[in-house]
Amino acid sequence: MFSSSRNTAQTNISTTKRRSLRMMQVFLAFFGLLVACSNRPPQVPAISPNALKFYEKHPDYLFKSIIQRRFKLEDIEPTIKALHAPFRVSLAGQSFQKRNIYHVNIGNGPVKVLLWSQMHGDEPTATMAMMDIFNFFQQKDEFDPLRQEILSKLSLHFIPMLNPDGANRFTRRSMQGIDINRDALRLQTPEARILKKVRDEVKADWGFNLHDQNIYLGAGRGPYPASISFLAPAYDYEKSINEVRGDAMKLIGLMNQVLQTRIPNQVGRYDDAFEPRAFGDNMQKWGTRTILIETGGLKGDPENQELRRLNFTIFMSALEGIANQVYQKWDFSGYDSLPENESNSFHDMILRKLQIMRNDKLYTVDLAFRRAEVEAPAPNKYFYKSTISELGDLSTSHAYEEHNLEGYQAVPGKILSGVYPSGQNIGPAEIKDFHSRGITDIQRTGWAENMEQSKFPLLFIRPKDNSADPGQSGVIGLGVNTSLLIQKDGVTEYVVVNGFLHKIL
Repeated sequence: MFSSSRNTAQTNISTTKRRSLRMMQVFLAFFGLLVACSNRPPQVPAISPNALKFYEKHPDYLFKSIIQRRFKLEDIEPTIKALHAPFRVSLAGQSFQKRNIYHVNIGNGPVKVLLWSQMHGDEPTATMAMMDIFNFFQQKDEFDPLRQEILSKLSLHFIPMLNPDGANRFTRRSMQGIDINRDALRLQTPEARILKKVRDEVKADWGFNLHDQNIYLGAGRGPYPASISFLAPAYDYEKSINEVRGDAMKLIGLMNQVLQTRIPNQVGRYDDAFEPRAFGDNMQKWGTRTILIETGGLKGDPENQELRRLNFTIFMSALEGIANQVYQKWDFSGYDSLPENESNSFHDMILRKLQIMRNDKLYTVDLAFRRAEVEAPAPNKYFYKSTISELGDLSTSHAYEEHNLEGYQAVPGKILSGVYPSGQNIGPAEIKDFHSRGITDIQRTGWAENMEQSKFPLLFIRPKDNSADPGQSGVIGLGVNTSLLIQKDGVTEYVVVNGFLHKIL
């Protein structure tokens, strides 16, 4: 009896152990699965196939009258006024200097989307892309089903070139000297009153605040410029996230994913500090899901034509994403992963590990240059005036153009004695002769500064008072536009003129 009971007890204990072991195995397997899942990268929602097609087909919709950044209202106004049905064009009002500001509307859907560009007159990239969107909606092709979907679900409202006075002079502010984007509360500019009026009348569900930003901003601390930056503006100092701002963040995740297929690592996030006077921040507060898009710089794209194409692509992707509500599949991780803009980390050109002379001793430095745009006498033209923007150890800085010149020495170039005849051309033979004599700067009168001249391998300067022996063209220091001879073992192999590096002939 006792033996039988003991055997039964042992059997029960053994069964319990086996059950416990199986439970432990199941738990460990489940725990392992959780760990494996946690180590996987987050699943990114698929973007619409049309996102890539928008980019590929963009040349078909290009508004070809504008291929440079500097243009005026008169360059686009006839096309805007000639837009035909289903577009509806109305005069929203006039600027401080009585230039027309237009409200362009298309679509009859219940969701209202407002896009405005060139609030700052010298920020034209989105205006160009907006003109391309107008062309898109006037054509018939493979996108017809999408056009029908967008226009049946959305009502699109555009204000192209909100600041035509600033665009006329290619300046940021209004002709009252006021930054329109800091006039959302007082509404002292007619342009701000127009934007507020259109927004209120439309009762915009979505708002796209379209700008250009400083081309010297980096996308984080890496070697990439912030070619395009996003922001879902805060509506309070605490940077709270409600449904309105949250939706804007989700849609930014979608647009960023589109851009990563074309300009990986070159998308940043604009500073989200609350600005109580700004339109984006206030529109978010007023209930409009607002997205700030800032276009920066892109290597090899001085007139922003590739950036224009990318603007068109993300605008159309955003409209499609709103129409089919695919943005709802995104969470905030796409927005949060964007690197913040890094200020003043970029230059136009950096010459690495170059030697310069100080007090008869050579020092190794990096030399950085920035090229300022100066308006030329010809309409819509400009030229560069460059300066040395930084020197020293620039290992944490980057540039659109970089050259390793280790083993080379920089020496200031010379100014040609006397005044060169203004009507006489300077050909390759003369350039080669000047450079062989260490001459980089030419005293000249009666010449017109223009874009081509600013990239010429000789710098034209106005005659000096004492032209008999003008000597060196300058010193190597911050804020000066010094022409340089780049030499190895005393032999000049390159020259730097007006912030551009040229190999000598």
